[in-house]
Amino acid sequence: MKLALLNPGAAALAEVPRSADFVNGEVSFWYRGMGLPPRRAALPGPREYDVCLVGAGYTGLWTAYYLKQAQPDLRIAVLEREFAGFGASGRNGGWLSGRLAGSPERYAATHGQTAVAALRGAMWESIDEVIRVAAAEGIDADIVKGGLLHVATNPAQRRRLHAGLARERERGVGEADLRLLDAGERASRLRVAGALDATYTPHCARIQPAKLVQGLSRAVEALGVDIFEGTTVTEIRPRTGAGWRATAVTDRGELTADYVIRAVEGFTSGIDGQHRQWLPMNSSMIATEPLPADVWERIGWAGRELLGDDAHAYIYAQRTADDRIAIGGRGVPYRFGSRWDQRGATHERTVVALWRMITRLFPDAADARLEHAWCGVLGVPRDWCSTVHVDHASGLGWAGGYVGHGVTTTNLAARTLRDLVLRQDTELARMPWVGREVRQWEPEPLRWLGVQLIYTLYRAADRRENDRSLRTSNYARLADLISGR
Repeated sequence: MKLALLNPGAAALAEVPRSADFVNGEVSFWYRGMGLPPRRAALPGPREYDVCLVGAGYTGLWTAYYLKQAQPDLRIAVLEREFAGFGASGRNGGWLSGRLAGSPERYAATHGQTAVAALRGAMWESIDEVIRVAAAEGIDADIVKGGLLHVATNPAQRRRLHAGLARERERGVGEADLRLLDAGERASRLRVAGALDATYTPHCARIQPAKLVQGLSRAVEALGVDIFEGTTVTEIRPRTGAGWRATAVTDRGELTADYVIRAVEGFTSGIDGQHRQWLPMNSSMIATEPLPADVWERIGWAGRELLGDDAHAYIYAQRTADDRIAIGGRGVPYRFGSRWDQRGATHERTVVALWRMITRLFPDAADARLEHAWCGVLGVPRDWCSTVHVDHASGLGWAGGYVGHGVTTTNLAARTLRDLVLRQDTELARMPWVGREVRQWEPEPLRWLGVQLIYTLYRAADRRENDRSLRTSNYARLADLISGR
């Protein structure tokens, strides 16, 4: 998800062609055609369950699904402040990707390369697991497993792309799992203006994220799981002794359970005592109107691959089921005090920057109009590595910190949480991200200043890297050093 933000002025804002019914914020584009789901009832007061999932996004719903299938007599509740799929699960770029949500080097430092290879393989298998469950549960989420194209559009990006491919070869990733495309195949798949090179992996599928999360919520309810919406969890309390249970404190009463699992990703900062745990990173998207057939004939994209680039402030894109281009990147990446935009609106300058990216990569789409812009938050741990944990002594658990790669990772995390809650000694329960401890983010204003500096440096690096620059900008190297990525 990379974005070259150009800080356009007021005149530039008018250059973006918008449809008459253009919408910015409120909900994501993914709900535009299907409509918002009817609201479920709130928690009716104090209750007792065996397992409580806080958050009705992918992590909470997948965990409830697998726990209930493994042990049908479990009493499971899912608590949600808004509605199931309100957050990142209904706002993301629709990448069912096999990329690790974390640093292979950091995981290898604690568990070795073999464990990292096992985690990578589990991620690839999770793509097919999501597709399998969607088919079994009758969830039509516009899924096409077309793979992922990663392009380089200047010499410095090309150098990084080749270096990344070489690192993957050293980790044991073979040609069948990741390969460099020759110019002919690159053009036959997708004609990206200015592309110098591209890699391709089959381990990625396009989805319509809101359809997936809504279908999953219905499947979970059909299994007998209770989903309570309009219920705000303000605090999560551990088990404090024999006979006591973990507690989710809500505005509707306290829910006690043997296990309370935190699964709110970018909204973790809203829970008492979790303010600095994971940084809520903002990511933005825009979607065009449907493009005509003659435009698609010139662009290609018949295989519905996902598209990313090797800029520092990167983009992520897909061709939607109804033939739009949906593209995203980091706009205003972080708001002071770990706040998030309640409306889900994208900053106007980010709309312009993303629009310029569409017209630069796909000049044939320059006459299209925009129909929607939106944003959402994702969770970022201080070491940029996702984690899964269950503490049997306190009855508390969590999963998240997916750093923008959560669509697939949530499924793997949920199956891992299932095994941990049920105390099963499985390969998933021994993965290198299980029980990972990470220090908290810095207090304000250091947190805000640091993030602003990091993304200012990344954008400056992208501006400096042009057709004449062969090496990665030192601005980007400094940003990596500050961020700890």
